[in-house]
Amino acid sequence: MLSDESQPTTLKKTVLHQTHLDAGGKMVEFGGWDMPVQYADGIIAEVRAVRGSAGIFDVSHMGRLEFDGPGAEAFLGTILSANMPALKTGRSKYNFICNEQGGIIDDAMVYRTGDDRFLLVINAGNTDVDMDWISPRVSTANSDPDESQSSFTMSVTTHATAMIAIQGPGAVKIVDGLTDGAASKIRRFRIGNANVAGILAVVARTGYTGEDGFEIIVEATAGVRVWSILKDAGAIECGLGARDVLRLEAGLPLHGNDLSTDTNPFEAGFGRFAYFDGPGYVAADSLRRISESEPERKLVGFKMTGRGIPRAGLKVLSASNNPEVIGTVTSGTHSPTVDGGIGMGYVGQKYAETGSEIVIDVRGRLVEAKIVDMPFYKRG
Repeated sequence: MLSDESQPTTLKKTVLHQTHLDAGGKMVEFGGWDMPVQYADGIIAEVRAVRGSAGIFDVSHMGRLEFDGPGAEAFLGTILSANMPALKTGRSKYNFICNEQGGIIDDAMVYRTGDDRFLLVINAGNTDVDMDWISPRVSTANSDPDESQSSFTMSVTTHATAMIAIQGPGAVKIVDGLTDGAASKIRRFRIGNANVAGILAVVARTGYTGEDGFEIIVEATAGVRVWSILKDAGAIECGLGARDVLRLEAGLPLHGNDLSTDTNPFEAGFGRFAYFDGPGYVAADSLRRISESEPERKLVGFKMTGRGIPRAGLKVLSASNNPEVIGTVTSGTHSPTVDGGIGMGYVGQKYAETGSEIVIDVRGRLVEAKIVDMPFYKRG
């Protein structure tokens, strides 16, 4: 997932790139971007900062698409697994972008920012694939000049804006102090506008860490200033390494590891986010059929009971005198919060019951583990 090997000079950079270098960030390639994986104090310290106070993350590399017009709601209902008419202004919905077979092209967040306006946030590593899927459908939907009431525009605002996440139990207090109390009025999974230290921002109370907090979008020219303001207010700079540990502790999947076009929302355990009754939804038939039977495999969480750290790609075996391969680890790490190895992986349905003992093949060494309910960590 993350690599610090020699990379081509064509890597994209966020507006905060020089800020990360100046702060001593260790830069790696991620999804075609040059991003900080950690800072001087290291990943564990950054994880603890987010769990104990507040951390900031540069998430400007994530794709941001704005849809505007009377036809935007209906169009998004054809490509997203979300009930778009039910999404009220100022609210958000986690969803999937699925292909016709029900495979997951990407997972995303969609926000209704106005009556006919929406913001779609997609994963950085999938932006090109997503755009290849979405753009032709936008053109087709807008191809009939007589359907003016159904027209809409799509704008890619990724490079025109900066996006900064502040997460942790102290995040709300920090941002509230910078917005004259406006931030705390934005409830969980909602979005609104606020002035952050005098800078106009779109503020969403969402995140990818299992903590409370915000994702703040500002004009690109204001990105460095907002980052500095949040840091001066007490937030700790954090990189992608900490973000990956935090999201895994919170039981949140990562596309490319836990989700892919070879998986569907039901076997991944996220069938509740697979709405397929909207008119014209591209994956409706496949997801309806998939939902009507029990999946052959299931994405589960597990904790290591023996000494070892699970990593993506390792084999999962049955705990028996004659172990057999029953699945594959898709995500794994050492969790400083849980104080042990944790992971996710797909296993056969008959092995997926909570409490079941399994074995992880860690470079030829068989290490005991137990399937547990997720999340591994839940904020108080």
